[in-house]
Amino acid sequence: MDHNNSDNELRHRSHHHRHHRRKKFWRIFWIVLGVFLAVDIIAVIIAWHNIHIATNNMYNPMSNEISDRKVSDTLKDKKPMSLLLLGTDTGEFGRSYKGRTDTIMMMVINPKTNKTTVVSLPRDMKVNLPDYPDYSPAKINAAYTYGGVDETVKTIKKYFNVPTDAYVMVNMGGLEKAIDQVGGVTVKSPLTFDYEGYHFTKGVTYHMNGKKALAFSRMRYDDPRGDYGRQERQRIVIMALLKSSISYKTVVNQAFLNSISKQTMTNLSFDNMVALAQNYRHATDNITTDHAQGQGDWENGVAYESVSQAECQRISNKLRAALGLKPETLKTGE
Repeated sequence: MDHNNSDNELRHRSHHHRHHRRKKFWRIFWIVLGVFLAVDIIAVIIAWHNIHIATNNMYNPMSNEISDRKVSDTLKDKKPMSLLLLGTDTGEFGRSYKGRTDTIMMMVINPKTNKTTVVSLPRDMKVNLPDYPDYSPAKINAAYTYGGVDETVKTIKKYFNVPTDAYVMVNMGGLEKAIDQVGGVTVKSPLTFDYEGYHFTKGVTYHMNGKKALAFSRMRYDDPRGDYGRQERQRIVIMALLKSSISYKTVVNQAFLNSISKQTMTNLSFDNMVALAQNYRHATDNITTDHAQGQGDWENGVAYESVSQAECQRISNKLRAALGLKPETLKTGE
């Protein structure tokens, strides 16, 4: 009888011990899990805070009278939006001399069709600036020099009858550091050429550091498409940088965020960018490109690209269709 009691007591102690170990294991498990969750939450908060600061530093609104469309409403309603991409290569922003825009691209991002339309405009396009008749005719890239982004938007509206919901202006020269900080960019060369000691072969994909990517995007005179070809390569580099930037590692990289915020200006707020990332990102998987074709023209010793009325109308129709707007006949005699 005593022997049976002893066995029962041993079994009870063993069961109690195993139960105690299980409880201890789960207690430790939940503590460790809680620590990891806390660290992740803190990291997300820090990342969110860092992005918020960076986007605030980039923010530079357009004048209210420039567009009758409000970008926040467009994004909220998930409507097609137009985005003007401007590229300059004259040093950091904030200097007294603005420089000229080497890259001028109008993009329409349509979340309903999941398509993005990109049209490049020749920087030497001959125009009459709306607010600066005394400096006209001029090249379209001078619109930024005289009147900043507002004058550029007005000029595009005048010649193509397309509203600009938002703009992003990038200092191409300053992107070298940002590209290095994300570990480089991967791009495919659309042609074979040599520039600044680098060789690029058509159809070959390269992983480039900042210096090489800048050389890839800057070459102009050996490209059979001239400015159009250079703008296309600049777009390739910018899109590749965006792809490399969308990662947890990059988001928490304060040095990268500081660098990119110094080289970029936009009227998109932090909330606008969140809406774009949430609702428009798939549209950038399907990109079609085009350009306004001009013809060489000389006036008073200045070389221009004259874009015909018919070509302006074609581009207008294309962009308006992408925006879901009906075509309208452009005014003549501009």
